[in-house]
Amino acid sequence: MNIALLAHSSKRELMVQFCIAYSGILAKHHLCATGTTGKLISEATGLKIFKFLSLEQGGDQQIASRVACNEIDLLIFLRDPNLLSGEKDDVSDILRLCDVHTIPVATNVATAEALIHALEQGFLDWRDIVNPNKGQY
Repeated sequence: MNIALLAHSSKRELMVQFCIAYSGILAKHHLCATGTTGKLISEATGLKIFKFLSLEQGGDQQIASRVACNEIDLLIFLRDPNLLSGEKDDVSDILRLCDVHTIPVATNVATAEALIHALEQGFLDWRDIVNPNKGQY
């Protein structure tokens, strides 16, 4: 599966810790991330991650375009709910696209863990049946 990893600045360390904890599962999949988050995860875990631009430079928009092209199967976006409303704009577009394209999404670590466990147990394989010829980045 193609898994996208994003995190607001204040949640990057939590994302790294999450990826360390679940590196055995994540290593079996194709991972992509925004630049800074991807670099931190890769350095801490050794996971192979395709890195887009940083979140601040439009990496979220690059991942959103992959969602729109049906090239992402699962999205984990650890977001900071305490950001000012103007700073949340990066979240609404990508979450809307995930809803449109029926992409499972986690926006906090509890939901991310639930999705990772479901992935490990094969409960998210339905996307392969729906679109078995989907491209990979």
